[in-house]
Amino acid sequence: MADIFQVKVREVILRTYNVKSVRVDFPGVPFKAGQFLQVSLGEDKALKRYLSISNAPTETGYLEFTKRITDSEFSQRLSSLRSGDALSIQYPYGKFTYEDNPAGKIAFLSGGIGITPIRSISRFVTDRALDVDIILIYANRSINDIVFKDDFDAMAKVSSNIRVAHVLCEPAPDFKCAVGRINSTIISNQSPDYAERTFFLCGPPAMVESMKKILREELSVPETQIVTENFQGY
Repeated sequence: MADIFQVKVREVILRTYNVKSVRVDFPGVPFKAGQFLQVSLGEDKALKRYLSISNAPTETGYLEFTKRITDSEFSQRLSSLRSGDALSIQYPYGKFTYEDNPAGKIAFLSGGIGITPIRSISRFVTDRALDVDIILIYANRSINDIVFKDDFDAMAKVSSNIRVAHVLCEPAPDFKCAVGRINSTIISNQSPDYAERTFFLCGPPAMVESMKKILREELSVPETQIVTENFQGY
């Protein structure tokens, strides 16, 4: 059962031109890497959202959630938060976690802000030096839309067990990436051993459904090796 806490904002971090992370006081209730919380910025339903926890349990002392800033009232209020502001959170929710879906080889397929729980899991695995082989295939419109790029670059330097393959609609000069959208060819090229991997899918619902179809119908990946979350954050 998720618990409700009143917390204060510690820090607001600009991740990209339209994505912000908010760090709040850690209430003390443990969570698993990949879980999500509900954020309430007011009593109105429009001011409540489910958002993934973007830090890992190994990053102690705070909880962090990350969101793309849109024109919605919730986004605008979140964007205006400052250190010391109060808000309500309820957590933990979800089973999109390594602990609930352990595997020796993982392939993350993600798009846009869907990277948030994947960042949490990857950080947890890296910090704990777990014997897990990770390939992240991450789709975005352009290099400017890549969230947590520096974090994943740093993880890849620390651990040889994590590799990131970017997929961009608008490639940048001298930036290594595949062009277009994630498809079966990109998956098999970036992860020739895909049949041995457990796939975690996170992104816009239409993208997740498309990825599931590709994995099942084109690559014959069994349902038991596909992990998704019925996530309400989009």
